[in-house]
Amino acid sequence: MHPGFEDLDLIDLLSERHVQLRSICEQLWNDRHEMYISNSEWFILSRIYKRNPTISQVTRQVDISRQATHKFIKSLESKGLVEVTPAQHNKKEKSLRLTPLGESCYEKNAAMKATLEQIIANALGTEQIERLKQLLKADWGNLNEIVAK
Repeated sequence: MHPGFEDLDLIDLLSERHVQLRSICEQLWNDRHEMYISNSEWFILSRIYKRNPTISQVTRQVDISRQATHKFIKSLESKGLVEVTPAQHNKKEKSLRLTPLGESCYEKNAAMKATLEQIIANALGTEQIERLKQLLKADWGNLNEIVAK
C-alpha cells in the first residue's frame, strides 16, 4: 500500500491519485519541451481536440470560471496552440480549434500519458487497469442530486 494512503476514503484516494498523476504529466511534458503548458491548459485542449466547440461550451465542460477559461484560452492562443474564430451559427460566439502545433502537442502528450498508463499497468496488471477504467466510466447515478438537495 502507498504510504500515507492507508486511512483515506474513496473520495480522497481518487483526489490524491489525480493530483499525483496530473503533476507527473505536467512535469514530464515541461521537462521535455520548451513550451510550458499547465494542467488547466491541457484540460481545455482535451475539450477542443478533434472538435470545434465554442468558448461557452468549453466553459461549461471544464467547470472553471468563465474568466479563468478565457484567460487560459488567450494563453493557448498566444502560444499558437489554439485558433479563435467567429462561430458559424452565431457571430457573437467564438469557436475554437487546435492549430497544427496544438494538435501535435496534444498527440505527443497523449502518447506520453499512454506510456505512463502502461507503467501503471505493469505495476498493477492490465486486467486491474481495465477494470478500474470500467468502474470509473460506469454510471454512478446522479450524484449532482445530492448537491441539489
